[in-house]
Amino acid sequence: MRHPDSIAAPSPFAGLSAQLQRRSLLRAAASAATLAIPLAPAFAQPAFPSQPLRVIVPFGPGGLADISTRLVAQKLSERLGQPVVIDNRPGAGGVVAATTTLAAPRDGYTLILFTNGTTIGKSLFRLNFDPEKDFVPISTLAYFDLVLLTRQNGGAPDLKSLLARTKGQGKPMMIGTINPGSTQNLSAELFKSVAGIEASIVPYKSSPEVLTALLRGDIDVGFESYAALKGAIDAGQVRAIAATGPARSSWLPQVPTVREGVWRDMK
Repeated sequence: MRHPDSIAAPSPFAGLSAQLQRRSLLRAAASAATLAIPLAPAFAQPAFPSQPLRVIVPFGPGGLADISTRLVAQKLSERLGQPVVIDNRPGAGGVVAATTTLAAPRDGYTLILFTNGTTIGKSLFRLNFDPEKDFVPISTLAYFDLVLLTRQNGGAPDLKSLLARTKGQGKPMMIGTINPGSTQNLSAELFKSVAGIEASIVPYKSSPEVLTALLRGDIDVGFESYAALKGAIDAGQVRAIAATGPARSSWLPQVPTVREGVWRDMK
């Protein structure tokens, strides 16, 4: 997990989109999270904050975005002296969350979490909002690498074996991610393309649903973050076979990156 020190400048979305396009999965597939508020004219306000704050998260409970936001919300609440409430509004490529946020009073007490998925949402979905014009970014929250996960028993022990098995079995690899347009989902699409394999990418509403599908054998591999499925990884329910960052993570030093060995052999 990498936390940038700088505060996001106004309208950073185009820059993030270009950055995502330039960044190969082999180098770093990361999820960037940014807090934003609805754009509103400036008026005289009482001392802030004088009431609880609400952060709307466009993903279900238990996932990377939810966990990260709750950790920040706890510290923010301690610092501000007001409760910070998390409101999960998954679905429709972030439209539900954005619509809910824009319908709230524009007084600074309702915030929304944006991710890489929001950046590219305009090219994937017909949105009823403009993330660049309707919101003001106030802070970058975090960056995360992803891990590729298989079942502990019956799953491939490493990425090279997984790819070899897929190419030899004559049927598509089943890949599970959270909703379409998310960093996990787009990273899986990039992986499928670069690896040159037949694969079906199955979207789920939340990270726990991806885990359940993996444990049931509905999917062969899941794309998620260590933070989202830490309990299952540490308990040995699932195996992390590769990480998408440019170097091994200090959280999972035993897990090789996608670049290590496998990709060089494929070139």
